[in-house]
Amino acid sequence: MKIKQKTELEFIIIMASLMSLVALSIDALLPAISDISKSIHIVDLKNNQLFITMIFLGLGFGQLISGPLSDSFGRKPVIYVGFIVFAFASIICVSASSLEMMIVGRLLQGIGLSAPRTISIAMVRDRFSGNYMAKVMSFIVVIFILVPVIAPALGKLMLDSYGWRSIFYSQLVFGFFAMIWFWKRQPETLKLENKKKFKFSLFIDGAKEFLKHKNAVIFTLFSGFITGSFMVYLSASQIIFEQQYDLKEEFPFIFAGLAISIGLATFLNGNLVVRLGMYKLVSIFTVVFTIVPIIYISLFSGESNPSIYILLLFFGIQFFSIGFLFGNTRALAMESIGHIAGVGAAINGFGSTIMAVPIATFIGSFINDKALPLFIGFFVCGLLSLALIAFLKFTEKKKV
Repeated sequence: MKIKQKTELEFIIIMASLMSLVALSIDALLPAISDISKSIHIVDLKNNQLFITMIFLGLGFGQLISGPLSDSFGRKPVIYVGFIVFAFASIICVSASSLEMMIVGRLLQGIGLSAPRTISIAMVRDRFSGNYMAKVMSFIVVIFILVPVIAPALGKLMLDSYGWRSIFYSQLVFGFFAMIWFWKRQPETLKLENKKKFKFSLFIDGAKEFLKHKNAVIFTLFSGFITGSFMVYLSASQIIFEQQYDLKEEFPFIFAGLAISIGLATFLNGNLVVRLGMYKLVSIFTVVFTIVPIIYISLFSGESNPSIYILLLFFGIQFFSIGFLFGNTRALAMESIGHIAGVGAAINGFGSTIMAVPIATFIGSFINDKALPLFIGFFVCGLLSLALIAFLKFTEKKKV
């Protein structure tokens, strides 16, 4: 099945651009973390991970606001407000002179970005359903993945040429042009008959409805485990490659190469999901996600880090499996809740993020001179995800 219409292709690119602002705000900053740390006088280097985890925390909480509001006032107005919050937060980050001020800025950035991140998924659900929705999501993620590929190199270029503050300015410029395109070319996707009158009980009613759908709950928990383990990599990659392997100059290119691994898997998923279905692909690649760290742990437990080439091989396979999990688990969670797509996407995103942040913080606290704790985290999260799939299969068999 091919993406049929020109307008459909433009829709995919616009949604990917909105989601890419989140990736740009995280990945472009990675090469600059040590420089920002020195500039704002951070003593404990483990606090550097807060630059990443705080924006995710903001994303999680912000979704609780933006999702339900978009079900009442439409998708587009809430995205505009979110970008204004993001712009204000970026100014705080640029002006930061302490860790506390930077944390506030990053938290608010996440709250602002939660609107385009969550609502773009709701807009996909407004227009599509079933395996075709998963196919569209895969193509969106393929374009979205291009940002992590180029963002660290772009961040390094900006850092070397104009200093770390220029990275935040470049995010604002990208976001401004994405918003103009979105405003001019993307019509509202929420149908008038699906709009819900705004009331403060909207979220509570939505949450009650969400909890009635077992697949939505199970795959939200699943996303939390996978996102949490991947967030450890995002927040600790600078420690692993720059400090453990002394590859500061090569770091942006290593990060880009591993992002391509996820992108390749996501691209293949776009074709395979229509043939095999979301559920089967998730089952297969959750097993892969769990087996890879078992091999790493058995080989390097009690040993020092392996050569960089071996580490990258393991990371590459691990992230290839993640590429099949991200979009499909989100689509599986959203499949049965199209009638509450806005608040449903918010609860799904909030639940998975609120799980992911403490998981990432806990596992990240063990990463000092080895990458081993990261793979132990992958293994535990993979095992718990397999348990969720087994539980789902068991309850379905019981019905029959």
